[in-house]
Amino acid sequence: MMPAKVAQSPQGASSPMKLLIVSPNEILRKHLMTRLQSGRWCLEEALSGAEALEKAETGRASIVLLDTALPDLQADEFRALLRAQCPHTEVLSLHPHSGQPVLPGPAVQPSLVELTKELEHAYAAKPAHLTVETDGEMMPAGALPNMVGDAPVMRQLYSMVELVAQRDTAVLLTGESGTGKDLVARALHELSLRKLKPFVVINCAAIPEALLEAELFGFVKGAFTGAVQSRIGRIHAAHGGTLFLDEIGDLPIGLQSKLLRFLEQGEVQRLGSTDTLRVDVRVIAATNAELRRLIQERQFREDLFYRLSVFPIMLPPLRERMSDLPALARAFLKLYSRRELGLSDEAMARLQGHNWPGNVRELRNVIERACIVAGKEWAVRPEHIIL
Repeated sequence: MMPAKVAQSPQGASSPMKLLIVSPNEILRKHLMTRLQSGRWCLEEALSGAEALEKAETGRASIVLLDTALPDLQADEFRALLRAQCPHTEVLSLHPHSGQPVLPGPAVQPSLVELTKELEHAYAAKPAHLTVETDGEMMPAGALPNMVGDAPVMRQLYSMVELVAQRDTAVLLTGESGTGKDLVARALHELSLRKLKPFVVINCAAIPEALLEAELFGFVKGAFTGAVQSRIGRIHAAHGGTLFLDEIGDLPIGLQSKLLRFLEQGEVQRLGSTDTLRVDVRVIAATNAELRRLIQERQFREDLFYRLSVFPIMLPPLRERMSDLPALARAFLKLYSRRELGLSDEAMARLQGHNWPGNVRELRNVIERACIVAGKEWAVRPEHIIL
């Protein structure tokens, strides 16, 4: 809690004005705490509705700045409880579209007017990825980190990621190869409360089955030939952070039961040891396989599927978001070109006429090749587009 500041009350008396910022979004809280250090407010923060109610009552908060995406209470429920406990405390919410603060009514306290002006300046300088929620719908202020696109299906994707990012809920990302599941997984981590902890990736299809168990769970010295020293597994390495299981559909059936046991109990047992270790991780899985078909073929455990897919997110293929293609193409052009290089209308038309079975990854490769083939020319032309 920051030291108390003194502000002038409407009557001119000197009295502390306590402002409580309530949001599970650490980035949002820290941003506002920094921007509002004007000497007028005594600032305090809370992550949840229950914590905010306790602090509002014990600290006699004058104003509560409310991000309505609370992890434990609905916004209306929080306001009702606050009104009963602290009838003189005002609540300032966020506008659903502009992200600006909303005054509670026509008859407002001068302190609220002053705070609103300060918040308008604060939000004018807010990071692009900060969002607000209203009526249960997250309003994205921009794309996810390292992602490009504003098609309706992408805005829906951004909203779903924003909704679940700050919870520890297991997320299953599905979609065709090349749609950006790894980018969404990393965005879920970067927007979560675990963002300062490890983000550990394990590709279930890239590691031989004989080594995968040791990679996941670790081993002790002498557990098998070549185990000359003990080592923790990738799951343990992700303690406190996020474990991203890519290509989960390729996980051998023999390891699926061990992974399920970890997910249910939060414990890992290293190879060659009888001791169990408690591990706190958030699990995100991704696959381009049809897991329900694999379940029918007895290649994937149904109970593991339901444990991983608490919050499923489907990534759209590029052909369903073709309005984003020009922005994506220019972004890759800027990434791979060593100089100013344009994209002719004819080249763009050629790109837009393709079906893109490889999705965004295919587009990225095509643009990278085009930058090389274009040589010293001023723009990419149709003959530089090799499909």
